[in-house]
Amino acid sequence: MKYTWIDEHIMGKPGVTKDFQPEWKWIRYQIGGKMFAAICLDDHDQPYYITLKLEPAEGDFWRKQYDDIIPGYYMNKIHWNSIKADGAVPDDILRDLLDKAYKIVLGSLSRKKQKEISG
Repeated sequence: MKYTWIDEHIMGKPGVTKDFQPEWKWIRYQIGGKMFAAICLDDHDQPYYITLKLEPAEGDFWRKQYDDIIPGYYMNKIHWNSIKADGAVPDDILRDLLDKAYKIVLGSLSRKKQKEISG
């Protein structure tokens, strides 16, 4: 995978937890128990997609900009997007999309939960 910095970037955000979903072979990143991103592994345990949540219009925009961004792999195609792990999406754009995914899910939590996470 070309985006070797992803785990460190995501885990540096307040309140993020990660787990491994063996049935799906996904490394899931969550906040408040809700997933906002995942790294999907192939049969050789190598990343092949990075899946993240975006607002529908934004996801549609980015899918039109890059062939390496597709509707969410095994996810709701309106709210989720998958990026090829060895694709041509620039690091700064992927970093921004991951940040937006985090903010979307954080914003969906109760105000009390948001305060607990934000400190």
